Amino acid sequence: MTGLSTAAIYVIQTLGSLYLLIVLLRFILQLVRADFYNPLSQFIVRATKPLLNPLRRIIPGFGGVDFASLVLAILVQLVLMVVTLTLMGYGVGGYILQLLVWSVIAVTSLFLKVFFFALIISVILSWVAPGSYNPGAQLVNQICEPFLAPFRRLLPNLGGLDISPIFAFIALKLIDMLVIGNLAAMTGMPQILSPFM
Repeated sequence: MTGLSTAAIYVIQTLGSLYLLIVLLRFILQLVRADFYNPLSQFIVRATKPLLNPLRRIIPGFGGVDFASLVLAILVQLVLMVVTLTLMGYGVGGYILQLLVWSVIAVTSLFLKVFFFALIISVILSWVAPGSYNPGAQLVNQICEPFLAPFRRLLPNLGGLDISPIFAFIALKLIDMLVIGNLAAMTGMPQILSPFM
């Protein structure tokens, strides 16, 4: 593999993964009922609108869940994997179904990472800028709150000390190790696609 194709793969993976993250954030924001008047939410809506609107005509939402954005995220991941494997010289013709399974696994892994890093940001913000009205801080808190709520109900009140993020981190890491990692291994996901995990 030449240096040029390696550079092309890097650029495609970076830009494609960034767009994939934006599409998945659109799904997450609707899932957690985030404020869509937030400037960051508006950016995400505008960035995903061109590809999402045609897909919405075919795939309707159900019960407040935006299935079109989830399908778009899986399709973007699928295209990224196909392009990566093709540029590396692999034939992908007979592996479309397997690539679709790998795409679902990779999108699920990214879904967990979004919550993981949102929790880290939320914990840091609670130390340095509690109660901040920054649009980014508000969006992070709106993403984390539905995930932390079950842990807060189960854990005893420790007089203002919130340890629910610790248990949330443990739960996310266990799901990533025991479910996502094992699914990737069981389906034979090649090592070349590990950047998507």
